[in-house]
Amino acid sequence: MSGLSIMLVDDHPVVREGYRRLLERRPGYRVVAEAENAADAYRAYRETSPDVVIMDLSLPGPGGLEAVRHIRQWDRNARILVFTMHQAAAFALKAFEAGAAGYVTKSSAPDELMGAVEQVARGRRAMSGDIAREIAAERLSNRASPLEDLAPREIEILRMVASGMPAEDIAEALCLSLKTVQNYHYQIKAKLGARTDAHLVWLAIAAGLLRNDEPG
Repeated sequence: MSGLSIMLVDDHPVVREGYRRLLERRPGYRVVAEAENAADAYRAYRETSPDVVIMDLSLPGPGGLEAVRHIRQWDRNARILVFTMHQAAAFALKAFEAGAAGYVTKSSAPDELMGAVEQVARGRRAMSGDIAREIAAERLSNRASPLEDLAPREIEILRMVASGMPAEDIAEALCLSLKTVQNYHYQIKAKLGARTDAHLVWLAIAAGLLRNDEPG
């Protein structure tokens, strides 16, 4: 496939540079924009309208789920490939629910990433093999994730709460009122049956919402 414009969203400049070099080895592939957080990703998408967005989930402030949801609200045809360290089936399913077209983990081989980019660019779904196996195993075992009943925005707020962000900062980052964030917080606790914030943190870690290098 030739003549493909791509936007990279990752908060590590060195990582973005590595993926830019990998992608631009393919004839016709061009990285036309880069962003390091959800707000910049939304602005850059509106300015450049890339064919494919490659989106990390672990971003400072609002994460990739929020960025996916926001971009897809503005452009229902946006083709977004999540590329992340998160290997939990629940997180992958929520990314698809938010509007992602593909999900590849960073432990995947470069060829797997390139194949997923091409599939997403063609309007198809794509998953790395490890995520496909995780989802299949969860479905076959009939063990529902405790996060299954949460909407993508609730997942994002849970991640932000579990990472230690104060409610005021969450409200500012998501352009919500403090009261709305507090209502979300209460609803998330009720849905998960959590009595305390410490229990919420435990559930977020168990579900793979926080990486080992993130606070919690």
